[in-house]
Amino acid sequence: MAESNNVCSVTEMPEGDDVKRSFHHRIFLEPQEKKRSMKSLVVKQAKKTCSCTPAKVKDTVFSFFPVLQWLPKYRLREYLLGDIMSGVIVGVLLVPQSIAYSLLAGQEPIYGLYTSFFAGIIYFIFGTSRHISVGIFGVICLMVGEVVDREVQRAGYDVEPAVPSVLTGTAAYLNTTLSPVNQTLQKLLCDKSCYAIAVGATMTFIAGVYQVAMGFFQVGFVSVYLSDSLLSGFVTGASFTILTSQAKYLLGLDIPRSSGIGSLIVTWTNIFRNIHKTNICDLITSFLCFLVLIPTKELNEHFKSRLKAPIPVELVVIVAATLASHFGKLRETYGSSVAGHIPTGFLPPRPPDWNLIPNVALDAIPIAIIGFAITVSLSEMFAKKHGYTVKANQEMYAIGFCNIIPSFFHCFTTSAALAKTLVKESTGCRTQMSSMVTSLVILLVLLVIAPLFRSLQKCVLAVITIVNLRGALQKFRDLPKMWHLSRVDTVIWLVTMAASALISTEIGLLVGVCFSMLCVIFRTQRPEAPLLGWVAESETYESLSAYKNLQTKPGIVVFRFEAPLYYINKECFKSTLYKQTGVNPVWVKATKKKAAKRMLREKEVTSGGIQTSISMDFVSEPLEFHTIVIDCCAVQFLDTAGIRTLKEVCKDYGEIDVRVLLAQCNPSVRSSLIRGEFFKEGEDHLLFHSVHQAVDFALGA
Repeated sequence: MAESNNVCSVTEMPEGDDVKRSFHHRIFLEPQEKKRSMKSLVVKQAKKTCSCTPAKVKDTVFSFFPVLQWLPKYRLREYLLGDIMSGVIVGVLLVPQSIAYSLLAGQEPIYGLYTSFFAGIIYFIFGTSRHISVGIFGVICLMVGEVVDREVQRAGYDVEPAVPSVLTGTAAYLNTTLSPVNQTLQKLLCDKSCYAIAVGATMTFIAGVYQVAMGFFQVGFVSVYLSDSLLSGFVTGASFTILTSQAKYLLGLDIPRSSGIGSLIVTWTNIFRNIHKTNICDLITSFLCFLVLIPTKELNEHFKSRLKAPIPVELVVIVAATLASHFGKLRETYGSSVAGHIPTGFLPPRPPDWNLIPNVALDAIPIAIIGFAITVSLSEMFAKKHGYTVKANQEMYAIGFCNIIPSFFHCFTTSAALAKTLVKESTGCRTQMSSMVTSLVILLVLLVIAPLFRSLQKCVLAVITIVNLRGALQKFRDLPKMWHLSRVDTVIWLVTMAASALISTEIGLLVGVCFSMLCVIFRTQRPEAPLLGWVAESETYESLSAYKNLQTKPGIVVFRFEAPLYYINKECFKSTLYKQTGVNPVWVKATKKKAAKRMLREKEVTSGGIQTSISMDFVSEPLEFHTIVIDCCAVQFLDTAGIRTLKEVCKDYGEIDVRVLLAQCNPSVRSSLIRGEFFKEGEDHLLFHSVHQAVDFALGA
């Protein structure tokens, strides 16, 4: 190998003190040998997975059931009071929200209570987060409700029955609006309410299976495609859809629920067409509930540091509204729509309707992804805040079983919810025991109190749902700050929000993911690529366009490309390099060839006059630099197109007597260059560990 300074070599080692002979000595790196072949790694992993020892069985059981780890270590005196207080408060808040969100999911109120009850118990057993509250979540309920309405319509039921159905143990009577064909198929089997929960439970089962499968195959990486800005925009957009779906209850209008693409616009169109049918009693009740709920919620938020527990204003409003409706006979006198009969106890368990699986399997995918993404992100956020760790894989199992098991008990899909989690944390929650206390509070309602809410107006439930959207809708206040921090994230938020609200929730999520990925591609397609200058009295090189008082070395151009070099941006790399250096080697070669041909023609016509000497001067005109140093510190990887591009650049510049040196390549890039035969014996393409070394070598060459 030819003698040179600061050359990175992985093929030979120095002998004796040769490396000390020059101030700029070579740096030799010998790569690590691969310890095992792929076959041995697979065999080792298989043995590890298939082995069965008592210790491994114990670890597996304890990791799958985290309650067995933390419950024996439970500090009764230290933890119990905080867990009871937070559990009771969350339970009190969850009762009205469970009833209200049932309406959003297209279900009877009792099913929302069932869902919250079972979710708390199952997460108590399988969950690893001490603080998150798993139960009903508005966006998930909206997505479930859209599918339920679609399937109910397909089955031939009325979308909005005039009189709420009365639940029985077998749901035995038939809805009179069934078509003759459906009456034959479903005679005396299921009414509308029964069929709606069958659809919801079946989709919940499938969503849970997806989530458990994602945990088993460890594909939680899917959630990385759901950035914070994307999720925030999705939730805000879905909040507009939720608000729209509840607006008809505020006005007491009896209009069908719209679903699918453009449902928000269709719903508002129907509302304004039927605005003259507004029920004045429901409108006044809604207005009064807003007057009570919004100021009290603001007070809770403003004085949360001073209040030991938030004021349970929702429960107060529900109790007062129920009493007013019952004793004022609002349904009989003014035709107000009420919750209807809510039975006590539990209905007999029933498996999901396997025949519905083909209809809802595709709809369950976005529900499963959103559910586990929100759950995992919240659990990791609060674990980091309080100094403990959670297992993301186990969280996927936990939320999956929170859907699979309750689907046999007339429940619909659940996930973690930020608002209730914040309440739980602020009221002294210490462990998962708080979830069990919350379930006991809901059990008390199920066994004793639930029937008392039969006279509760639906408009009150709609008000509670809308008021709980405040957090998502207030994200608009953060837009200026978000724009200042990252314009790309702000655009992603706006696009996802608009698509989720104006098109549909599922398509909005897909649009957000695709747009986010396109933003990443666009940012790597045309990245920053500045020329660098030397910081005096240091070995540092920084962007000439970003900093003042930087120096350049004579005859040397330092160029940095701040992105991976691959097939998408290879042309951008070449064009930017040519633009920044001011020299396109292809054009220079073509110009020289044309000048040489012209010179030959002139020689034939004249005998070496002035024109010939000018042509010779033009052909031999020197460039302003002799070396280009490419700083590769920001190049994360190369593909075959990127390697080929670097070869072309080095070859083209070499033909016009300009040398190209690479500096600060990471091991992955070096490995790609070696595999791509970038370095060939006899060529002077050198690789350096720093820009400073490359520049010193170029100056001494």
